[in-house]
Amino acid sequence: MRTVFFISDRTGITAEALGNSLLTQFPEIEFKRINLAFIDNLKKAKEAAKLIQKASENDGLPALIFSTQVSNEYRELLENSGGIIFDFFETFISKLENTLATKSSHEMGLSHGVGNKNTYSGRIDSINFALNNDDGLNTKNYENADIILTGVSRSGKTPTCLFLALQYGIYAANYPLIEEDLSSVKLPSILQKCKHKLYGLSINPVRLQNIRDERRSNSNYASIDQCRKEVRRAEDMFIQNDIAFIDTSHISIEEIAGRILQKSKLERRY
Repeated sequence: MRTVFFISDRTGITAEALGNSLLTQFPEIEFKRINLAFIDNLKKAKEAAKLIQKASENDGLPALIFSTQVSNEYRELLENSGGIIFDFFETFISKLENTLATKSSHEMGLSHGVGNKNTYSGRIDSINFALNNDDGLNTKNYENADIILTGVSRSGKTPTCLFLALQYGIYAANYPLIEEDLSSVKLPSILQKCKHKLYGLSINPVRLQNIRDERRSNSNYASIDQCRKEVRRAEDMFIQNDIAFIDTSHISIEEIAGRILQKSKLERRY
């Protein structure tokens, strides 16, 4: 067991994402993960250092520290805490400063802040668009969508739309293929005029059954026969109408979104 701290002066999302990406390469080791966000004053930095010291003593091994801490003073406290620090800012900022021949601002919270009002408002607008155009709601707004995800129920449409909105500022809508739609390989009429924006999501029927069974156990909706039928007909529709699609069974929402962006050649808005 090794204790791992993700430490930042803001949300800690960056430190956690980068740190976890590295830790996945060591599956044989069990990690206890602790996120210490908003370490933005001296008192909090000292408390964080004490926690690291205590964890290292309890484990009998130095704790691992993944940090995006901007302050040199707070960073020194972490370095002297008895843990082993992997500082993403220190690793990259000095090289960037040399490359760009410019000193960095060393300001806290710029990556997740609201300093650029246009960027922040744009992200909020894209999230609201995804929520307001979820599951076939407000199909009249499809002309404003950057992309429209379609597929059977519980194939991953909603979380992918929200991730595209939050992470990339993409205006993403989604349309669920219901029993009536799947009676033919023709696209539903509402989708025909926006075919160029469509991207399909498919899924392994057994995986789909497991997901649906958690929601409506022992129902026809969750039966393996129903899942197989819907997936087969949805994929037939995609193929017949030349709609690109992806199998979401065993890949993360992040990877689904990344592959969709790559294939559709969409670019982040913000």
